[in-house]
Formats: sequence, structure tokens, C-alpha cells
Amino acid sequence: MMADNIIWLDFNDAPEQRDELTSDTDALRAGLLDRLEAVLHYLFPQGRIRGGKFYVGDVDGNPGKSLVVELDGPRRGLWKDFSTDEGGDIIDLWARSQGRSARSDFPRIAAEIRQWLGIATPVGTPMRRDVRSVQMDDLGAYTGKWDYLTPDGELIACVYRYDPPTGKEYRPWDVRARMWRAPDPRPLYNQPAIGKAREVVLVEGEKCAAALIACGIAATTAMNGAKAPVDKTDWRPLAGKSVVIWPDRDAPGWDYAESAARACVMAGSASVAILVPPTDKPAKWDAADAVDEGFDCAAFIAQGDRRIVKTAAPSLPTFTLGELLDDNSPLPPDLIAPRVLTPAGMLVFGGAPKVGKSDFLLSWLAHMAAGAAFLGMHPPRPLRVFYLQAEVQYHYLRERVKDVRLPSHRLLDARANFVATPQLRLVLDDAGLAQVIPAIAKAFGGEPPDIIAIDPIRNVFDGGDAGGENDNGAMLFFLSQRVERIRQAVNPDAGVILAHHTKKLARTSHR
Repeated sequence: MMADNIIWLDFNDAPEQRDELTSDTDALRAGLLDRLEAVLHYLFPQGRIRGGKFYVGDVDGNPGKSLVVELDGPRRGLWKDFSTDEGGDIIDLWARSQGRSARSDFPRIAAEIRQWLGIATPVGTPMRRDVRSVQMDDLGAYTGKWDYLTPDGELIACVYRYDPPTGKEYRPWDVRARMWRAPDPRPLYNQPAIGKAREVVLVEGEKCAAALIACGIAATTAMNGAKAPVDKTDWRPLAGKSVVIWPDRDAPGWDYAESAARACVMAGSASVAILVPPTDKPAKWDAADAVDEGFDCAAFIAQGDRRIVKTAAPSLPTFTLGELLDDNSPLPPDLIAPRVLTPAGMLVFGGAPKVGKSDFLLSWLAHMAAGAAFLGMHPPRPLRVFYLQAEVQYHYLRERVKDVRLPSHRLLDARANFVATPQLRLVLDDAGLAQVIPAIAKAFGGEPPDIIAIDPIRNVFDGGDAGGENDNGAMLFFLSQRVERIRQAVNPDAGVILAHHTKKLARTSHR
């Protein structure tokens, strides 16, 4: 039972205020008492009802039983915190829960209460208890809570998860309407972050979204997950975004993904794709499960099997300074370190004729194929190297290869990873590409090459109608329409090494 020395606060003695509601504290109190259970669950979602009393840890809403609110009889709405010996009425409890004083902040408190009660209901009129109010007594304390914010960070709604014996349940709270309901329209989760992101991952439910967000991934969900009414959700924040939908591995998950994909297209998303969950995962496997088991979520989002719903229109990529500063993803490993040749990079290896470029290049490439360091340059692993050469005949090529000294324990890798042509007698025009591309594609048993070397470019050069290899326009044509076509056909991330003959060294006379 409550102690008899409850402290009453008489707000009628407060200084005169301009707000007309401040003079009618009894009416405000009556309105709150009539919906007391709903008021307490709104202020303290962690609280519990037991035996005609409401229990919570303290005025800050922490779990516990120190603070007790009477629910029955003439003491209805009176509270006392037995750990601090503080107490008062329901108006004072409202104020304390917000970190304010019912006396000095009364106009603001009164406005909040009036809004929560509903402006359409006169405060001075006794209020019939709304039987539709959500009763949380049987659900217990919430086990999860997620805030829905506007892009500017303003709170729109909260979703609470409960885990009663009958199974998990969710309850949305509309902050603006001050009611247990979903806002209309329903917002997307994590709007401040997705507003700044280029690619957004759409998942089922706040738990999955929060798991990916913790991994640095811009994720969102529609309120209610797979049960979300698509037509009542505001999808506009995904306009212009590349959306990747990660469904749960079950039939409802795929149905949700299909409906959400159509909604994203209608909202103007730049591209939309639905990831196909791995077939070796159990039923109902989701993004939260993936994070818990250490699954490579970033790789799955970037490279996993997917159904393309909408392809992005070609556009020039741009990045703000902020995006560049905030991107802390790891750099791709060098093909040849330190930063000699990077994935999708191009290296021109030049020198005058007859100075040993081909011998040097042959030895260098053989070491890269073996996974061995060469003059301080090293690959991350044995690389698949295709050496397209048009200068040395077969017999002299094999003679030179036998002179390359590789570590014996690396020789087995190099034997399979290095593939060379004999002296080519073709030009890399359309007809030449028709021979070269298939040869490279099947050189490593279906695996893509890591390096494509062309030695020398002069012997296979095709500059279109622009001119020879020393003409800038012709060289641009050769690089973009010949070399790049080979790379895109066999591996867009392959590094390219071009051996180029520079002018002969001029002889100088010495006196």
C-alpha cells in the first residue's frame, strides 16, 4: 500500500499564465486519470501493471519497481518513488518524466497534455475511457524499440516489440497524433542516413535494418516488414537511390520484395534489384541472422545473385568531398604492389628498341604468375597472366622462358598461370579481336585473367582511320576501342601492361 504522507502539489497557486488551460488543472487531471493506463504506458513503456498498481524503476522510465502509481480508488493517479521518497499526482509525474517542473514549466506541460488528449475533445468535459486504447499489461515490458525519424532527425514514430508467450508482437506509436497507431503515411526507417546514401538496402523489419546499420551499411525497412501495406508507405525517400532489396528466405519475404520493388520503381528509384538468398541457408534466414553468423554482407549486397527489376540509366558518377571522407571501406589489393599495377589499371612499359624490354617483361610476368616477388614488386597471390606478344617466335620464346629463374616451390603455380602467344601476325582490329578475346577467355580454364600484357603495341596497333601509334587520336582509339574492348570482354578488373617502343637513342659524339 502507498504511504499516507503522499505529497500533493496544488497547481492553483502557480503564478498567473497567459495560456487559458493553466487555470483548469482539475480538468487536465481528470482527462489524464480517465486514460491513466494509456498515459502510463506512453510515458514509461518499460513499466508493468500488477494488482491494481503500475510499477516502474524511476521517473526516467528505467525497469524496476521503486516507483508505484495507484490505479484504483480515490488514490488513482497518485505516485510515489520509494527510493527517493518523492511523489505527487499524474500531472507532476508527466512533467518529471519529461525532465521538467510542473510548476515552472506548466504552460508547456499543459499544451503537451492537451495535445495528447486530443484537441477535438474539450478538456473540461469528462472523458469516456477509450476501449480501443492498446493495453500492454498482458504483453509485459518491451524487448525492442526503434525510432522513426524525418530526414532532419525529427521523431515521427516509435515501434515497440513485445515477446509475450503467444509470440512476438509490435506496437507503433504515432508521436504527432499521440496515439498507439502507425502514422499515415507510414515512414521508412533510418531516413537521416538513407537521405545521404547513394545505395540503400531495403530489408524486412527494424531488427534486420539495425543489424546492417551497425555494419556501416545504409539500410531501411518499411514499418511492419513483410506485412507492411505498400500503398500506405511513403517510398519517396528512395527516389534517385539504387535500391537493393534483401528479403527473408521464405515465400512471404519474396512476395514483400516483389511488392516493394514495384513501389520503389514508382517512387523513382534509380535502380532496383532483389537479392536471392543463398540456397544453403535455412528457412526464414534474414539479414540479422547473416550478421550474427559473420556472413560477408557487403560482398553479398555487391555481388550476390539477384533479380534486376530496374537498371540505372547511364550517368556520370560524382562524389562530394563528404562522401569521399566518410568512405572507410578497404582499398582493393594491388595486383602488383606497391601500387605498381592496380585492378582495372593500365601500365605502359616503355623503352628504346633492343634494350631488353621483352626479356625484363617476360621475367617480371613469370614471377607474378608464380606469386613471387621481383625487384621489390610483389603480387598478393599467384596471378593469371596472359602475355600477348608479337615479336619473338615460338622457339626463341621457349628459349627465353628457360632462362627465367623462379623459386622451385613456386614453379608449379607459374606453369599454369602464365600463358603466352607465339609471335602474332595480326592487327587488333575487329578481325583480330575476334581471335584474341576467345583465346584469353579460355586460357585459364574459365577463370578470368588478372593481367593482360601486350608486347609491343606497335606490332598489333590499329588506330582506325586516325593514323599511327605516334598520333594522339589514333592512340586514343586503340586504347578505348581495342585494348579496353579486350579487357571488358574477359575481366573488367584485369590490369593491362603495354610494352611500347620509344624512339631510338641518338648517338652523341665526344671530343
